Amino acid sequence: MGRDARANGAAVGGARAAVLHPYDKRPAHGAKPGRAPAAALAEAVGLEAAIDLDVVLQRLVPMTRVRPSTYLGEGTLAALVAAVAEAGIAVVIVDTALAAVQQRNLERALNAKVIDRTGLILEIFGARARTREGVLQVELAHLSYQQSRLVRSWTHLERQRGGFGFLGGPGESQIETDRRLLRDRIAHLRRDLDQVRRTRALHRRRRAQAPYPVVALVGYTNAGKSTLFNRATAAAVAAKDMLFSTLDTTIRQLPLKSGQTVLLSDTVGF
Repeated sequence: MGRDARANGAAVGGARAAVLHPYDKRPAHGAKPGRAPAAALAEAVGLEAAIDLDVVLQRLVPMTRVRPSTYLGEGTLAALVAAVAEAGIAVVIVDTALAAVQQRNLERALNAKVIDRTGLILEIFGARARTREGVLQVELAHLSYQQSRLVRSWTHLERQRGGFGFLGGPGESQIETDRRLLRDRIAHLRRDLDQVRRTRALHRRRRAQAPYPVVALVGYTNAGKSTLFNRATAAAVAAKDMLFSTLDTTIRQLPLKSGQTVLLSDTVGF
């Protein structure tokens, strides 16, 4: 399959994927040890499950320095090229922040779509957001991200959908046109968000007038906040064993045994 077909045809659900977690293998020299690389890789694989990628390859990548052009070293990249081709992988997730030029060069070398950690999280948010404000915020974040790395931006606004679908980029001749489209769309989203936030502020003022205190469930993503919220309030918000399952805040009244009522809020994990 050619690069263009891979770039434009890769879909979220069921796409064969590889997950790489690069880490610095040099001694820390007095710094506090960070998170174990294996644990970070396991979390990255869990993120892929949130958008139904079929992870067929997961790999830790020990590094001593970052290559400006491809992030990965020459030997590591050569081995990865062979593994991706052999497994028929369409999407490669690199669990770090990539520069636009690194992302583009990796896509060319691997003949597959390459997404860094920021892009992956935005993809998940796009698939999970349900409220109008959530959808607008995710699209604004996604387009702002693309605006900063326009070498591989989306094709046309009308082709966008929930989750953003690993959109392929336009030809170089379209970059100026896409810059203008991005600016216009971002300005439109900001106006819409302002209106939504004004409405939300009105609702907040009305809640403040209610004789009930607000109690928020906060914590890391996938800690069980939504499950606890459902158990306490008999609500039916989505509660799944996956990262970032909840992306919208929900509030319900909760009568306590003391006779007092509180407003219980299920929040987005961090």
